[in-house]
Amino acid sequence: MKTLASYISGSWVEGKGSTTTLLNPATEEPLAQVSTEGLDLGAALDFGRRVGGPAVRALSFAERGAALKKMSELLVEHREELIGLAIANGGNTRGDSKFDIDGAAATLAAYADLGASLGDAKLLIDGEGIQLGRSPRFHGQHVLTPRAGVAVHINAYNFPAWGMAEKAAVALLAGMPVFTKPAGPTALVAHRFVELVVESGALPDGALQFLCGDPHDLVDHLQSQDALAFTGSSGTAAKLRAIAPVVGNSVPINVEADSLNAAVLGPDVDAGDDVYNLFLADVARDMTQKAGQKCTAIRRVFVHADRIDDVCEALAERLGDIVVGNPAESGVRMGPLTSAAQRDIVRAGIDRLVSETEAVYGGTGEVEPRGVEAGKGFFVGPVLRRAASADAAPSVNAHEVFGPVATVVPYTTAAEAVDLVRRGAGGLVSSVYSDDRGYLGEVVPAIAAFHGRVFVGSKKVAGQSPGPGTVLPHLTHGGPGRAGGGEELGGARGMRFYLQRTALEGDKTILAALTADAATLPA
Repeated sequence: MKTLASYISGSWVEGKGSTTTLLNPATEEPLAQVSTEGLDLGAALDFGRRVGGPAVRALSFAERGAALKKMSELLVEHREELIGLAIANGGNTRGDSKFDIDGAAATLAAYADLGASLGDAKLLIDGEGIQLGRSPRFHGQHVLTPRAGVAVHINAYNFPAWGMAEKAAVALLAGMPVFTKPAGPTALVAHRFVELVVESGALPDGALQFLCGDPHDLVDHLQSQDALAFTGSSGTAAKLRAIAPVVGNSVPINVEADSLNAAVLGPDVDAGDDVYNLFLADVARDMTQKAGQKCTAIRRVFVHADRIDDVCEALAERLGDIVVGNPAESGVRMGPLTSAAQRDIVRAGIDRLVSETEAVYGGTGEVEPRGVEAGKGFFVGPVLRRAASADAAPSVNAHEVFGPVATVVPYTTAAEAVDLVRRGAGGLVSSVYSDDRGYLGEVVPAIAAFHGRVFVGSKKVAGQSPGPGTVLPHLTHGGPGRAGGGEELGGARGMRFYLQRTALEGDKTILAALTADAATLPA
């Protein structure tokens, strides 16, 4: 069986001792094994600081952008190979695999374009200069410079390509070397992508390191100039935040955690019109794309009480067209969950909902998957539940079921819809579907502070929008409260996490000379 090595300190190395086996989640066939026992992770981080950091910072923004462009081109060039790995190791359908890989390529390309626009500069100016004395001579200017450490990225299992690329693109463009660790169960895609990057020579030595397997004592070696970005459960995030080196060294940490994303259907939307169909399509897609294993997926569906019967019927009809099975089989539109552990967690979440809601579609997720040997695979079918009221189903607003599961809840007024959305206690994205500007004006501003992004679904965007579940590199990704309090992407905004803002003060002509070759941070 193939062993996936890690790329640290400038070479590919395998761990020694016990291994973890990666499976095909549809068939449970072993695919590869990983181990990181015995690897010197402290030395690897030091290598990134000593070798990778100076090499990346020596490049201009345009040169860093060119490296990102090459990485994007590698994904496009090897797209079919990576899709095959995603189908086998991630349980993804071909469409879901393309969603991950194409999203990664597009994000890298977007930050490549940003690098090109910043040109030959290596320093960023942040805002206008400030007169500090009686005359213009005594002057102040804020600048942004890359942190002199390593950007450590711990990624989730659901988007092995896109999740890694969105963090790496921003950090590398900002001027920090990256140490990235994919989630173990779906590491094949990330491993192959890093192999391609290393073989291509797109990045200087030490700019990208890759740990395939258990992180062991990785975070214990973090220092004050490092940065840590994590995507995963809120429980793991809390442990990372409390680790002594993170606390003692004030290591900045960016977290993307749980999110009870909501979709609100405005009372003005008529059945059968463009906005209504957009709403139905977005809910059904988010429930089944990646088997519901998306941090941005819609979990709560709020519908006016007068319309809830029609909406439940329409969603059940759409879900009835979803064929679940081995994603390698023709016609299959939804694959398995990524692991046995994840399947069990999702089933436990469904069981919690069962005591508070009634079934609309899918019961508790029992399914006979197509093209799979009986008893094999980590499958849960699409499950749509219905609550009599939010108060009757407190779990809906308290626990995220990270799978193909959503619950429809009635509301009667715009104020009640706002209250229901807010009960999620902070999310990555929620969406409101309406063309009534008065209604939108009441709901959207009232829920904005609880989310990193709010999607407004209206008639004029119905044919253009990729849906609220798609993360765009130009807009921020993250959210307050339950969602982790972090923020990624957002174009140039994302680089701020990896940059130190410093106020320079002194003679205006000297400061002008020091910043003569700097670029201005775009809005």
